[in-house]
Amino acid sequence: MKKTILLGMCLYVLAACQAGKVEKADLSLWYRQPADEWMKAVPVGNGRLGAMVFGGVETEKIALNEITMWSGQPEEPLEMTGGKERLAAVRKLFFEGKYEEGNRLAARTLAVNARTFGSHVPVGDLLLRFNHSETSVTNYKRELDLREAVAKVSYRANGITWRREYLCSNPDNVLVVKLSADKKKALDFELGLTMIRESDGTVFTVEGNRLTFAGKVDFPKFGAGGVRFTGIVRVTTVGGTVEAGQGTLKVTQADEAVIVVDLRTDYHQPAYGAVCRQTVEAAVARGYEAIRKAHVADHGALFDRVDLSLGNGEADKRPTDERWQQVGEGRGDPALDALFFQYGRYLLIASSRENSPLPSNLQGLWNDNLACNMGWTCDYHLDINIEQNYWLSNVTNLHECNRPLFDYIRFLSEHGAEVAQSVYGSPGWVAHTVANAWGYTASSRGVGWGMFPSAGAWIASHLWTHYRYTQDREFLKNTAYPLLKGAAEFFLDYMTELPGTGYLVTGPATSPENAFLYGDRHLSLYLMPTCDRVLVYETFKSCIESSILLGIDDDFRRSLEEAIAKLPPLKTGGNGGLQEWLEDFEEASPNHRHTSHLLCLYPFAQISRERTPELAAAARRTIERRLSAEGWEDVEWSRANMIAFYARLKDGREAYRSLQLLLNTFTRENLLSISPAGIAGAPWDIFIIDGNAAGTAAMAEMLIQHHEGYIEFLPALSEQWSSGHFRGLCVPGGAEVDVEWKDGMLTQAVLRATVDHTFTVRLPPADRPFRLCLNGSKQASAGAGELLTVALKKGDVWKIQ
Repeated sequence: MKKTILLGMCLYVLAACQAGKVEKADLSLWYRQPADEWMKAVPVGNGRLGAMVFGGVETEKIALNEITMWSGQPEEPLEMTGGKERLAAVRKLFFEGKYEEGNRLAARTLAVNARTFGSHVPVGDLLLRFNHSETSVTNYKRELDLREAVAKVSYRANGITWRREYLCSNPDNVLVVKLSADKKKALDFELGLTMIRESDGTVFTVEGNRLTFAGKVDFPKFGAGGVRFTGIVRVTTVGGTVEAGQGTLKVTQADEAVIVVDLRTDYHQPAYGAVCRQTVEAAVARGYEAIRKAHVADHGALFDRVDLSLGNGEADKRPTDERWQQVGEGRGDPALDALFFQYGRYLLIASSRENSPLPSNLQGLWNDNLACNMGWTCDYHLDINIEQNYWLSNVTNLHECNRPLFDYIRFLSEHGAEVAQSVYGSPGWVAHTVANAWGYTASSRGVGWGMFPSAGAWIASHLWTHYRYTQDREFLKNTAYPLLKGAAEFFLDYMTELPGTGYLVTGPATSPENAFLYGDRHLSLYLMPTCDRVLVYETFKSCIESSILLGIDDDFRRSLEEAIAKLPPLKTGGNGGLQEWLEDFEEASPNHRHTSHLLCLYPFAQISRERTPELAAAARRTIERRLSAEGWEDVEWSRANMIAFYARLKDGREAYRSLQLLLNTFTRENLLSISPAGIAGAPWDIFIIDGNAAGTAAMAEMLIQHHEGYIEFLPALSEQWSSGHFRGLCVPGGAEVDVEWKDGMLTQAVLRATVDHTFTVRLPPADRPFRLCLNGSKQASAGAGELLTVALKKGDVWKIQ
């Protein structure tokens, strides 16, 4: 039954509408010992500058990063002509059934050899050497406070309590460290800096209380080139002295000390040296307390929008690494689940702010010097990883953190227009699997993973998602639609009709990073893999809706409507799973980590349990086949996917099981997600941020959904989260949602409209009618399972109790 709620109807007293207040949970990662390796250190960041804090006693290590610290340089302009003719020759082979020959010709004529691709690289380590031994230390505690975004260290040694605080301020754009002791004149330490690469030719200058370093990134593993950089470390004290040494600063008999650090590169910033000096001087003049106060307020304005409680227990009192170990032993910890959720939000805030010059990369902001030494580098992988980095942004109320991603998409579109014209002879713009800081958008020579021409459309889909959540019409008009239209123009021209079918198809293209069996051969390229169909559909659909909303481009909209009707349908294959290719090929690697054809289940919603139950069943069969395959190549992002997939299928038990596997198998002591040793040639566990980000997004999917056309509360709630609450999660249309539940049953839900919009809600199962309340006025009650539609004005508060 569907009801329309009359907004002015008042049937009950105001008192019954009042919501109970809930306390915020403690949100800290904390440890009883220093970190003895990178994967145990804790991250701080301001969207540009980042650090990993180890918390050492005798020697403190602070690993430094900056988001524009890149090797490489822009590629030479493409000198390719006759794109349409080359593409037609390749397609002809596929039309004739010569798939192996078509794969070879595509690799030879449509791929581009990257010569100066480069990688994001780390900076170096700031080292503080103290005069007390770790053996004399008691009451040690190392902490990362997620609410304040401040790392802290405290301990007793030699009868003195020592304290440190570390923060990366976005308002003041610096890393700041404060050191203090509860005894006057007790603070003695020596400060130095070691660079990761001696080949950078870094020159150190020490003068007064300042250490300056400058050089040029020299990391030729992925081609010539690299940014120039300069950094300043400035030390001020209360009491005591600061003396310049040989490449060091020595602090003696101080009551407290404050270290201010900035690092700048010449990436799109010619006056980087002057900017660095001005930033440090301004921060020093402001002073630590003012910097800290502004930082905490700035971070809290984003972080405090969402609160989550999933239950508490005795484990809450234990250090984070002990709790993590217990999860690995199979003991659930709902409060740690909630901490992990909020940690994902913390990491996005720390790595992607409105003024970030580049978006969050494979490692967010915190480069461990491992990923950049792998063949896949520390770059921008557009075949799922960077998309996953931002899946949480809108649903967890961090819309502003999308800004650097959108700036980057515009940057890619400018370079991708050259590739679209030169390689394919088409208008619009295109980007493939790998991208970098220099605008690389072509398919690389490794076509099995690189020839994915819908990668640009996938990352551009975030523009439309952002509009759906914010309803920002100016953003749609000036930013989202022009970029989406460019992607759609490419596909309209690039696609061709498959002879004898009437279907429009892309290709040759891969289903990243997979292959199919053709005889005894493993082939990676074919026409219109399912993921291309999904992404072309999403691109065209968003442009059609944008055209209607903005009242423009009627002819273009009609051409999209005609084309979308000619896309091939999603199909169930002979194995009962969702078909990954246009033909029902046998999988070359049934245990492969990539399941790109399941994009239609999540993050998109082209199939669902309600609207397309047969295809939803096929998607589940695909998941089950992957998970049961011998040698299933599970990694952090694929396991996060499984949480989201099962959530969409309304299977809270399996979603939770995958969350526990993500936590106990694909994170480390600092709860950062890892691609484990042995995957993609890696000899070590390597931090990749997508598991954290996508894990948070998938948990949100367990708690609230909207893809069926209505809002659904607690659609995949785990029995381990039997009672709890969340506050501030967002839904499309422009609303924030609060929900409370007990013993698995909804007790209260609140919608706060951020814009004028009409919302539809499906009430969950219950053993009682729900009372409805708008802006303090009672409305008619409603029964479990009903669909309710309510028109809200900006600022309206609608409660369901």
